[in-house]
Amino acid sequence: MKEYAGDIRNIKGVGDRLFDKIMANFGGEDEFLQAARNFEVDRIASVDGVSQRRAIEIVNVVLGNPSKDFLKTEPAFEIYQNILDKILQYASTQYGKNRIKLLSPVNDEGSIQRSIEYIMNTKKAVSELPINEIRNLLKKLGPITKPKPKYNPSHAILIESKDDYHRLTDLGLNSYLPIINGDEIGDPNDFEFMVYVYSEGMIDLGDALNVVMVNHEAQDYEIVPDIILSFYIENHSLLSNILKIKKILGQESILDEVLDILDSLEAGSIDEDILDITVVAAKKKADTKLKKSIKSIDLKGDEVLDLLNEGMPGKIQKIFDEVIKDARQEIKDKTGCSFDPFIQKYPIEVDLNELERVKKQELAKKNILDFENKVKAANRLKELRSNVENEIREIYQFDYEFALGCFAHYYDLNPPVIGDGFSFKDGINLNLALNRDESIQKINYNLRSPDNVVLLTGANSGGKTTLLETLAQIFIMTQMGLPVCACESKIQLLDELYFFSKKRSLDAGAFESFLNTFMPIVTKKCHKLILLDELEAITELEAAVKIIASFMDYVRDSDSYAIIVTHMAREILKYSDVRVDGIEAQGLDENYNLIVDRSPRMNYFAKSTPELILKRMYEKSDGRLKEIYGEMLDKFRD
Repeated sequence: MKEYAGDIRNIKGVGDRLFDKIMANFGGEDEFLQAARNFEVDRIASVDGVSQRRAIEIVNVVLGNPSKDFLKTEPAFEIYQNILDKILQYASTQYGKNRIKLLSPVNDEGSIQRSIEYIMNTKKAVSELPINEIRNLLKKLGPITKPKPKYNPSHAILIESKDDYHRLTDLGLNSYLPIINGDEIGDPNDFEFMVYVYSEGMIDLGDALNVVMVNHEAQDYEIVPDIILSFYIENHSLLSNILKIKKILGQESILDEVLDILDSLEAGSIDEDILDITVVAAKKKADTKLKKSIKSIDLKGDEVLDLLNEGMPGKIQKIFDEVIKDARQEIKDKTGCSFDPFIQKYPIEVDLNELERVKKQELAKKNILDFENKVKAANRLKELRSNVENEIREIYQFDYEFALGCFAHYYDLNPPVIGDGFSFKDGINLNLALNRDESIQKINYNLRSPDNVVLLTGANSGGKTTLLETLAQIFIMTQMGLPVCACESKIQLLDELYFFSKKRSLDAGAFESFLNTFMPIVTKKCHKLILLDELEAITELEAAVKIIASFMDYVRDSDSYAIIVTHMAREILKYSDVRVDGIEAQGLDENYNLIVDRSPRMNYFAKSTPELILKRMYEKSDGRLKEIYGEMLDKFRD
């Protein structure tokens, strides 16, 4: 492998066979690395055997993003993924979504500070933009279409030699038009249009009007301008919406000129039915005029005799001349063609042979003019291609930045301070942050040396799990280089995060599992944050608390941090001297819901909630059941 952040074969499931398949799909290692560095996750995921998640892992390995080294448990990864999912709601393009999926926690203060500062500036900029209008435009931006050649058998390329044939075929021009040599040509009029690629000009085409001559040394797009134009035509809508976004942002753009060129080609396109439609309409109008005019004519005897002798009286001839003249003028005005397709009869007849001759003649003229305009357009658009692609990339990049800005704006994120320990003021879980219910309480908390290990106690449903998740979110977001969902915060950068979700029991059968899982964690020399939700002992309480106390002492004496939610705090403190914080239920409201101060009190044993739960059950019951709950409550009061 060439040198980059890591060997993708170290990813689970990517062995030598899949590695070879990926390389073959991209045509080589250089092309693969370029795609990874361009964040082309979907292109990598299109390889058979590579899922979207694995494609993200592959790109992360190439880029050196260490999320798996940082997020050491599945619940920790789920919190990280939840953060990404919330940002993804504001991304519209696949590029923007892929970039967001590649956001990863790092332990580099400089890059984190730069990222946070940048996103805060983006947050401010987004707040001053018409967000909904821009989001609606961004949603219309699909990926760049890479058009396939469209074969047109009614046009052809005429060549003089086998060398020319092989050269043009190597250029792929045979995918657009048939290529024929002079011996195969037959009647040039068999084709609507023909490009004669000449070196000596030795092929006699007679008076054919549908041929344009191009020197054999011309560029491929000067022979088939669609080689250049098809990219722009297929991506017209994309370019148009990008231009609208750039105008909203007040940015200069080359796309105004590009779209003007494309629109001029569209305006000059050939409508093969226009002559038929115009001639039929002129004929109908002429017939109506003739009928009306001839009814008002009185013929004399000699004029009647002329009719009997198949002659045309002057009065009638004059009417025919005027009516047909008007019809020819109408055709010229509408089509630009000056010709007479009418046979003097009543009703007037159309000379179909003459109409077909003129149609071919005009089609040939317009095809040549259209070709010349296309070549001119292709020359200019070829010059602009790199600028256009840069503008497309800029707006895709803008979608990524705009999504981050929207996320910071709507969730009211603020920059954390990087320092020692963990503290935050008016923190709120991301899952609650968009809820405008004023009853939702924001949380204040701190965890710092020498109290780097804490037991968290308190009421059931009091918010202990939410507190752990909120701290984990703030911690992960900081190391991702994101502002956080707290008014103020100070966060210490660490190497690893362990989050263990509830409930873990320490009954006799779980002791060995606990030791195998947790003791290697605390003995690792790296700095870490351990969040352990609801660790309980079902049996062997005395042994359980000794194990937990030993675990906590190892963490306390290191440069790591831990919060353990447990109802065994009093028992654990017999063997370990750590801080105990409490989230306490203060009573029931009028609807018998728990009233809880969700900000933990430091150095405080919080009361549990059985009495309050019993009281709620008592108030909501009746009959014999109410009496039983009442007797239970009396025991709490004794």
